[in-house]
This record gives sequence, C-alpha cells and structure tokens, in this order.
Amino acid sequence: MTERKPPGVSFESWVDKQIREAEARGEFAQLSGAGKPLPGGPGTSYDEMWWVKQMMAREGLSVLPPTLALRKEAEDALAAAHAAPSEGAVRRIVTEINAKIRDMMFKPPPGPPLGLKPYDVETVVREWRQTRETRAE
Repeated sequence: MTERKPPGVSFESWVDKQIREAEARGEFAQLSGAGKPLPGGPGTSYDEMWWVKQMMAREGLSVLPPTLALRKEAEDALAAAHAAPSEGAVRRIVTEINAKIRDMMFKPPPGPPLGLKPYDVETVVREWRQTRETRAE
C-alpha cells in the first residue's frame, strides 16, 4: 500500500478501496489470530499501558521491587531444591540463593525490607532426603 491518495477522492473511500482490493487478493486470508477474539474483549476497560505490559510479559520482565523479586526467587529456589534429582543439585541451588540473600542483606536496596535469612543447607538437604524416602515407600 505505497500508493498515494489521489486528489479529489475522499480518504475514507480510498482506504475502503485499498482494503477491498487486498481482500480480493486474499491478503487477509491467512493472518495469525484469524477467527480469535481480540485480547481484552468486551467488559474490560481500556488500559493505555497495554503495550508495555504485553512487552514485559513477552520478555519475562518484572516490575517487583528487588526485595520482593528476591523473595519470589527464594521460594522458587526452595521448591526447585526439594524437586532436585540429587543431593549435589540441592546444595548448589541453596548455596546460590543464599549468596543472593546475603548480598541483599548487606546492601539493601530501596523498598520493603527483605525479611529473609539464608537457608540452612543441611536442613534443606534433610527435608529433601525425607521427601524422597516418603515417595519411595
């Protein structure tokens, strides 16, 4: 659609003509999302930041304050440690998250307090062993 609107033709009729010709050529036939409802259908209010939120979700970004993001990461790490395939993996996961927790404890960023302390590696390993023993029985 690189043509210019001819003089004397109303903008609306020129656009309608372009759409009609593209439809006749089949340019709208194989579009992704064809037949699917538009996101944020009826009953939802317009959000002027929709594109920012969509991009952040697509890129896996978060807007949580650093302390809250670390709390979430610590929860996920603990769950990953309990589901780890070996004791070495449990120790590695807990050691890595403990390093991050210690860093944040000694250099607190602005925002809510962390409210976490490093995990006891031996306690997590003991819980991991008990979980595996329970599953084996």
